[in-house]
Amino acid sequence: MPEPLAASSSVDPREVARFSALAAEFWDPRGKMRMLHRINPLRLRFIRDHACRQFGRDSGRLDCLDGLRILDIGCGGGLLSEPLARLGACVVGADPSESNIEVAKRHAAQAGLTLDYRASTAEALAGAGETFDLVLAMEVVEHVADVRAFIGSCAAMVGPSGLMIAATINRTLKSFALAIVGAEYVLGWLPRGTHRWDKLVTPNELEAAMERAGLRFVELHGRRRAAGLSPRPQARTHQVPKPDRFIARCPPPEK
Repeated sequence: MPEPLAASSSVDPREVARFSALAAEFWDPRGKMRMLHRINPLRLRFIRDHACRQFGRDSGRLDCLDGLRILDIGCGGGLLSEPLARLGACVVGADPSESNIEVAKRHAAQAGLTLDYRASTAEALAGAGETFDLVLAMEVVEHVADVRAFIGSCAAMVGPSGLMIAATINRTLKSFALAIVGAEYVLGWLPRGTHRWDKLVTPNELEAAMERAGLRFVELHGRRRAAGLSPRPQARTHQVPKPDRFIARCPPPEK
C-alpha cells in the first residue's frame, strides 16, 4: 500500500529562485538552457513511444497523444509541454515559479497553442484530486527538497492504467566530473550551481521511492542496468545519453 501523502511541500525555495532568475532564457537555444534544447528531441521521442505503447497508439501519427491528459511537473518555460500539446495531448504544465509560468504562457500564446499552465506544486495538485494518464518529472527530482514526498504526490495523480516517467542524473563520480565540473565550470554549458551532486538520485533510490508510493517499477533506461517489476518481469537495456531515464507504471486497481 502506498504511504500517506506528506502535508509539507517538497519545493526547495532556493531552486525556485535559481530557475526563476533564468526564466527569460528558456526559449533561447543558444542561452543558458541550451542543453535542454539539445536533449528535448530525445526526451520527446522517449515519452511519445512509451505513451503510445502503454495506450495502444500509433507513434507515427501526428496526433498520437490525442485526448491523453498529461502533467508536466516542473515544466519551466514549457520546452517539453508545447511539443506534447502539438501531438494532441491535453497538457497541464505546472511549476512553482510564477516567472517560469508567465514565460510559458506567453510563448504558447505566440505559438497559437492551448495549454493549461499553473504556478503550482505536485502537493497542491495531488491535494486537489487531479489525475492524469501520464505524469512527467523530467530533470526535476534532483531539484526538490524531499524526493520521497515529491514522488508520493506525483504517484497519487497517476491514473489506474497510467504511467509516470522521470528523468534525472545518476549520482556517480562520472556524473560529478561531467555534469557538474565539466558542464558547469569548464565548458559553461549550464549555469554554475545548476546541480548539487549530493542531491542527485540513484536508480535504486528512485525505484524505492516509486514503489513506496504504490507504483510498479517496470523499466530503467540508461547505461548501467534495466529492471522490470511488471506481471512478466523483463530486463531491457538501452544505450541512451545521460540523464538516465526511469519508467514506473501504476498498478491496476484492486478488484
